[in-house]
Amino acid sequence: MSDTFVVVGGDAAGMSAASKAKREDPDLEVIVFEKGEWVSYAACGMPYYVKGEVDELEDLVAVTPERFREERDVDLRTGHEVVGIDPERETVAVEGDGERFEQGYDHLLVGVGASAIVPPFDGTDLDGVFTIHDMDEAGEIESYVTEQSPDRAAIVGGGYVGIEMAEALSARGADVALYEMLPHVLQPFGEPVAGVVEDHLREQGIDLHLDTAVSGFNGDGRVDRVVLEDGESDPADVVIVGVGVAPNVDLAEEAGIELGSTGAIATDEYGRTNYENVYAAGDCAEARHVVTGEPDHVPLALTANRAGRAIGQTVTGSPTPTGDIAGTAIVKAFDLGAARTGILDEERAREAGFDPVSVTITDESRPGYYPGSEEIKVTLVADRDSGRLLGGSVVGAEGAKRIDTVATALHAGTTATELQNTDLAYAPPFSPVWDPVLTAAKVLSGKLE
Repeated sequence: MSDTFVVVGGDAAGMSAASKAKREDPDLEVIVFEKGEWVSYAACGMPYYVKGEVDELEDLVAVTPERFREERDVDLRTGHEVVGIDPERETVAVEGDGERFEQGYDHLLVGVGASAIVPPFDGTDLDGVFTIHDMDEAGEIESYVTEQSPDRAAIVGGGYVGIEMAEALSARGADVALYEMLPHVLQPFGEPVAGVVEDHLREQGIDLHLDTAVSGFNGDGRVDRVVLEDGESDPADVVIVGVGVAPNVDLAEEAGIELGSTGAIATDEYGRTNYENVYAAGDCAEARHVVTGEPDHVPLALTANRAGRAIGQTVTGSPTPTGDIAGTAIVKAFDLGAARTGILDEERAREAGFDPVSVTITDESRPGYYPGSEEIKVTLVADRDSGRLLGGSVVGAEGAKRIDTVATALHAGTTATELQNTDLAYAPPFSPVWDPVLTAAKVLSGKLE
């Protein structure tokens, strides 16, 4: 009798694991329980659906449930919620199709993701107040904007979602105000990036409110005002709350699966929890940071897909590490790209035992004589004693994907001098002779001497 691999959660980590495990061992019974109806979807594309650049919500689905069942032979059961895990008996309790039943497993993956944080504001239940973290929410926002044609939109939170939704709703004709309680937007990207993005948002007509905390929303059934902590209020016909996400850990915690220091599920290098045959991956789980070597929680799509795929191999007899993370991320802010990787915060670097040194340079994305050159700003951080790179950021109208060079260097343990001497490609349509990343590394290397 073949083993049974049960997966809880049908998005990036879960479906990557299920697909890989079935490819590696066609005789393995693979069962996926997903409480919703959507699986394997591109959550990062939802703001662009609301904006109108993606025609249909279904276009964001990478693989349909039918293809998983018919082509990949995965027993995918949508509309089924796992409500309990018993690691000692190796069973899960499931509710679906109007019944409750138990399912045994030989291997279990918890890939239940994260949920949008909803602060304890007044008025979050008003019509027109949304978070955007799943497909149904994206559909509801698009329908509301289409039907109501709001004149004034309020975005609460200046992270990825806030920036992307400001662009989306502006494109839909709304006057957009963005409220951020911290001094800058895109806080993990550092001040050099934030300053450039903030100036550009204002140029695009976004009414930016920094150092401004929101306390709630007013309206008679439907939102019409955003209330600030100082007692002032501003008009709003639609509100997007995008203040971050929290890992979904209740199911695991109730089962005795240990949480880590970040509040997400603790895992080893193979994605295992404190139970040898129970794994966790994706937005609900920790991963090891490549710079510090310590657990971290950075919920991003590639992290989830990669970890799920590795676990799919491990459960079929080929132990495969899930891989370290650097927190590499990129966001589009109207005409700008902003990207970051590793550790940019110097206080965090010191807490990790480093003596951080940083530089920020402004350069051109191509030679000045070549058409289309744009200003680009690169920040690099390194450890004074070892010269090892700790992190970096890039912002500009083109070339933000240069962050991948820095991320690769972090995974290789590269020093600033080694990065400076890296043989990168050059041709005028693509970069100057000294790519801006190399120039930043050259300046940083000199500062470390």
